[in-house]
Amino acid sequence: MTVPSRQYTFEDYLSVEQAGPVRHEFLGGEIFAMAAGTPEHAALSAAMVSVLAARLEGRPCRPYRADLRIRVPATGLATYADAAVIQGEPMHDPESPTHVTNPCVIVEVLGPATGAYDRGEKREHYQQLPALGDYVLVAQDRREVDVYTRVTVDSWRRSIYGPGQAVDLPSIDVQFTVDELYNAAGVR
Repeated sequence: MTVPSRQYTFEDYLSVEQAGPVRHEFLGGEIFAMAAGTPEHAALSAAMVSVLAARLEGRPCRPYRADLRIRVPATGLATYADAAVIQGEPMHDPESPTHVTNPCVIVEVLGPATGAYDRGEKREHYQQLPALGDYVLVAQDRREVDVYTRVTVDSWRRSIYGPGQAVDLPSIDVQFTVDELYNAAGVR
């Protein structure tokens, strides 16, 4: 006999998030603790926010660091990204004033425990956000940045950038080099 797992509500999740310092993800009635990152992960995340902030200065776009709470209304996912950009004013989820639903760029730094999830299932959730134009994956074990760019409502183009190449984020008209990002993070 199997014991049924408990199904949580979104309200339960919000209570858990306010109760302590550990970040969680919510999907399908389940609450998952998010994995802690390495120093390289944290440095790349911070460097990405810094690079984006420098490029977006004076524009109606704002970069956010990893504490921004994101909700995908179409799938119910509530989570955090390593960095994000919002054009204009943040749009809040109707069920939670602390979650936004309109990032135009989302960045995830790929870790050993989360890389497959970030590339696969999590990407598919994020791509349901109508405002999302670019989904950026930053490797921490090599100098590589993958960008999924929205081409039409339902199609995406993947571009892979390596050392010496310029990364293009067309949704916000921003370019930076792979080396600039990794050098800013102090990561090989």
